[in-house]
Order: sequence, then structure tokens, then C-alpha cells
Amino acid sequence: MRATVVRAAIIALETAIIPTILLMLLLRYVGLAAGLSAVLGWCAFVIGTRRILGKELPGTLLLCTGMLAGKAAFALVTSSAVVYILQPVVGSILMCVLFVGSAAMGKPITARLARDFVHLPAELFTHKAVRKIFVNVALLWGGSRLIDAAMTVGFLHWSVEAGLFSRGVLSGLLTALTVAVCASHGWRRLRSVPGITLRLGQKPVPVAA
Repeated sequence: MRATVVRAAIIALETAIIPTILLMLLLRYVGLAAGLSAVLGWCAFVIGTRRILGKELPGTLLLCTGMLAGKAAFALVTSSAVVYILQPVVGSILMCVLFVGSAAMGKPITARLARDFVHLPAELFTHKAVRKIFVNVALLWGGSRLIDAAMTVGFLHWSVEAGLFSRGVLSGLLTALTVAVCASHGWRRLRSVPGITLRLGQKPVPVAA
């Protein structure tokens, strides 16, 4: 659990907090082109440093830095910081539609995502009460993404700097809060399902024959 939290915090620093601070400072004191170029340079620095040091390149890191570099490059071409901020807003709205839509159809995408991160018995996903839990979690995530989009647009009305702060810092905090709420909800509801026992512990070590 501790290693997972630390890894997530490092990725958040590398892909959200630090590049946002760079862009905010340089946008204010140097200019848009310098700020967006710094973001692109930071993406190259993060990937290059990990490769040189022989460190792992998680898929999440590659995906986030790729999206970050793409946003920065597109904003640099269009010479608009607003474009840089609004692209993730569109993504958040699409995510909301995806999560809520999958829940409405009774096929919550959260059930599929859970298999990528947590080892759960296959028969668990066919349990009616368990599927309802995944539906609720999908609705929570959909609502969170909608709040995220509205929050960014609201801050952007104040100023570009406020929009950047919302996108780079507050969005990350909202995501972390949503993860905590969903995990807590799922844990409590799963424990109440008859026949299911949950325990935190290390992976069992095979006993030699």
C-alpha cells in the first residue's frame, strides 16, 4: 500500500504539479512560448532521466507525459494557454459520459478497470451485489469528472493562472479524494456482502515441496 501511494505521488509530481508550476511562473514572467517549451522540455527530461538511470517507465507515466506533451505542443502551435487548459476539460466530460453511460447500461467500466489493478476472483464479478457496487463507483467517478470540468472552467473565468492552478493542483487533489471515497465505499460495501471476506496482507509465498 505504501509503495503504491509513493509511486502515485511521484507520478503526480512529474506529470502534473511540477509542469504546472513551471508553466504558471514562466507564463507570468517570461511568456507563453517559454512556458510551453519548458513543459515539453520537462517531459523529455523525465523520460530521459529514467532511461539513463535504468528506472522503470510505468505505462501510466508514459501515458500522462505523452498527453502532457501533446497538449503543450498543440497549445504552442495555436499560441493559446486557454487551449492547453480546455483540452483536459473536454477529456473530463468524455470520461463522465463513459463512466455514467456504462453504469446506466449495467456494464460498469469500473469492473473492467478493477481487474487491471486488483487481483479478485472471477466469480466475484458475476455477483449481483458486487456489480451494484461497481455501478455506484462508476457513478462516483462520473460525477467527479463532471465536477473537475466545471471547476476548471470556473477558475478559468477568473484568469489563465487560476485555470492552470485548478488543472494542475486542484484536479489532482480531487482525483485523490475520489480514489479514497471510491475505495472506502467499495471496501465497506464488499464487507457487507454475505460470503465475502476481505483482508489486507502480503501475497502468500509458495511453500516448497
